Amino acid sequence: MRRSDEPIYWGLFGAGGMVVAMLLPVIVLITGLLVPMGIMDVETMSYERALEFASSWWGACILLVIIALPIWHGMHRIYHGLHDLGIHTTKLHHYVFYGFAFLVSAITLGLLMVLVFQ
Repeated sequence: MRRSDEPIYWGLFGAGGMVVAMLLPVIVLITGLLVPMGIMDVETMSYERALEFASSWWGACILLVIIALPIWHGMHRIYHGLHDLGIHTTKLHHYVFYGFAFLVSAITLGLLMVLVFQ
């Protein structure tokens, strides 16, 4: 019997779903409504403050979670959604979808590391 790597992807899918359900609505509320409507101070979202946040190690970790996990969630959902549409997935699909999620995660990690260690 061959071992499967599917539990890893289901774990990333679940974590990404939690981020999408719990954190992204708050981020959209703040950046899309509260700041533009003047309820929150515009200086809250200034470039300097955002750069300072992204340059700290804990801010970089938060941004990595907010960017990478929803990508894994989306790619896993699309990968399994193809089966629901009657398109039988192959190893190529597996490498394309999960490879894209890995690539986005690695680029995000690399860019955040540049910010933190500059």
